[in-house]
Amino acid sequence: MQATTQHISLHEVQKAAGYLKEVASLTPLLPNLNYSEQYEATILLKREDLQSVRSYKIRGAYNKMRSLSSKELASGVVCASAGNHAQGVALSCQKLKVHGVIFMPSTTPLQKVQQVRMFGKEYVEIRLIGDTFDQSKENALTFCGKSNTTFIHPFDDPKVIEGQGTIGLELIEQSHEAIDYLLLPVGGGGLAAGVGSVIKTLSPATKIIGVEPAGAPSMKTSLENGENIALDHIEKFVDGAAVQKVGDLTFEICKEVIDEMLIVHEGKICETMLELYNRDAIVVEPAGALTLSALDQLSDRIKGKNVVCLVSGSNNDITRMEEIKERALLYKGLKHYFVVRFPQRAGALKEFVADILGPKDDITHFEYTKKNSRETGAAVVGIELKDKRDLSVLMERMKEKQFFGEYLNDRSDLLNLIV
Repeated sequence: MQATTQHISLHEVQKAAGYLKEVASLTPLLPNLNYSEQYEATILLKREDLQSVRSYKIRGAYNKMRSLSSKELASGVVCASAGNHAQGVALSCQKLKVHGVIFMPSTTPLQKVQQVRMFGKEYVEIRLIGDTFDQSKENALTFCGKSNTTFIHPFDDPKVIEGQGTIGLELIEQSHEAIDYLLLPVGGGGLAAGVGSVIKTLSPATKIIGVEPAGAPSMKTSLENGENIALDHIEKFVDGAAVQKVGDLTFEICKEVIDEMLIVHEGKICETMLELYNRDAIVVEPAGALTLSALDQLSDRIKGKNVVCLVSGSNNDITRMEEIKERALLYKGLKHYFVVRFPQRAGALKEFVADILGPKDDITHFEYTKKNSRETGAAVVGIELKDKRDLSVLMERMKEKQFFGEYLNDRSDLLNLIV
């Protein structure tokens, strides 16, 4: 049997596909009319958000656990995850009747924690430790060493990679035409390594594009430097794809199979999440929107092409929607925050509304305390515009009437504290 790369065997991926019939769904490959019209291409979505645990992670987790001996299974398993891998391990524990201890960052959305409990039932216990995946993993590995249990790595393990690679087999079977471009989200690299290995073997002409959030470009940074590099700091918003360092094995494989890495601003990801919900009634988590968020960077190249975007998961906490909307508006240039200096006299606010704001501008945030001993009082004001081009006119009026204090959108340190 032809090997996919020097690390991953196509035969083993096919073997994994057989195991996964016990627990995973054959997710559909569906055309998306809105994005196809927008980019003048055939845009197909591989809907792993419709998987049994609402993400592809069940594939790698179950395949790894299926490869363990009866003695190893009897000793139990341990994993660390921001959520989706944890759900895959939890369901695998329930199906195989294996005890599992699941370490999750304390920042994990509540919805994902509850899902892990639901899938694992009495077979799993959850420990919320650390602010990031990497901190949670350190605690899990320490526990694993003391308890003689098997660690189920979320991405840097051949069996996990082979499990994720089964998506590649499905894509080849489901595609009626050759795939010109395949966009894959990248966190630790397990999905890209597995699917990329299969596709490069069975469809070598396909261009494989990896996509990372701008706040955690671990794979792009490592590939550009020719070595696996740990980032000093990451933005944790895209929790399903925010790791400080990709896997050593996945890095070596991705060097062979990824043709190009793109990064996407978190605000753009939020904009895509809202588009998918409003236009297509598709609910995705931030990592699930990564690939579609990168299409505009490829718009000139994909016209007339057959493009597959992998939608990796839909485990989004509804309580995050206000933050998602806020980030999208800031990214699109429609939401702006100012320090406004109001004269401490009656009618100042009325003057600001009547003479400064445009007819379509809307105040969405206002914090002000009157101080009688001062001539002016500073207020933090959030203004939503209908057209981002109105910003310059708004600022000119504020300065002309001496209301302008400071523009906060460029001061992320202050903005994060105030808003």
